Amino acid sequence: DLNVVKKTPAQRDLLQPFVEELRKNDIKVGLYYSLLDWSHPDYPNFTRDQKRYENDSVRWEKFVKFNFGQIEELQDNYHPDLFWFDGDWEQPAEKWHAGEIREMLLDHNPEVIINSRLQGYGDYATPEQGLPVYQPDDKYWELCMTMNDSWGYQGNDQNYKTPYHVIRIFSDVISLGGNLLLDIGPKADGSIPDEQVNILQELGTWTKKHEPAIFGTKAGIPREYYAGPSTLSGDEKTLYLFVDGKPNGPLMVKGLKNKINSIWVVGQGTSLSYDIKMKAWWSEVPGLLFIDLPEDVVDQYITVVAVSLDSKIDLYKNKK
Repeated sequence: DLNVVKKTPAQRDLLQPFVEELRKNDIKVGLYYSLLDWSHPDYPNFTRDQKRYENDSVRWEKFVKFNFGQIEELQDNYHPDLFWFDGDWEQPAEKWHAGEIREMLLDHNPEVIINSRLQGYGDYATPEQGLPVYQPDDKYWELCMTMNDSWGYQGNDQNYKTPYHVIRIFSDVISLGGNLLLDIGPKADGSIPDEQVNILQELGTWTKKHEPAIFGTKAGIPREYYAGPSTLSGDEKTLYLFVDGKPNGPLMVKGLKNKINSIWVVGQGTSLSYDIKMKAWWSEVPGLLFIDLPEDVVDQYITVVAVSLDSKIDLYKNKK
């Protein structure tokens, strides 16, 4: 009977106040749930030498009933906006009763979001600890990533990413149309390690400065057109270019058929000068857009440049 009320000094529900604080701050509530449970006596724990039991349908159905009870309790008590499942790889969908789990959750809340780790019954993909090279085929996806090399708190793991690393990876993720799930690992006393606090503060400052290029945007243009991350506004009339470091010369965008209204630095408003080169009057191939980026407007991590277009973005796609 593993229960924080009965089995810990807290003697109270630790999840409810956390959920309440999230809602007070207008933050959506997502709850993690591991389908597998190696500590449960009715779960067939796999070892190198043997399985705890094989083909014992009675015990397995007892475990499935336990799982359903736990999931339903979380749904009834906390009404999460998102269920983040894990551990589905050890059993097929029919053994987990994955379709029934999804149906139960949607019956409780038709708008609940379910991640991919429900053996094909989720809503979006969750690649882990590896940044996709190309935009995933899934319409919705998120990269699941730690700040160091460990999920949760591991005091001996000091291989932390720098704020730059996290912001650079985040820029690539949103450029490919994804979301970033960034792990925070509190210590046993509930405090957040200083290294993680620093990363979160720097990431928060940077995202606040560059909100228009992040929230409500779409995946950017292919790297064949601009050699860096980019995003598009919801109406596709503003192109956001993410600039890593201090460029040695002007930024270049190829294949842009639109006319330019204006170009500026996001978070500062500084207008930037630009020029169009190699536009032949007799050719349908667009000219090259060159944008001057002065050193004094460059962000310490990633600079974002906004390009306002006269209409929805129109890229030249002919290979000739």
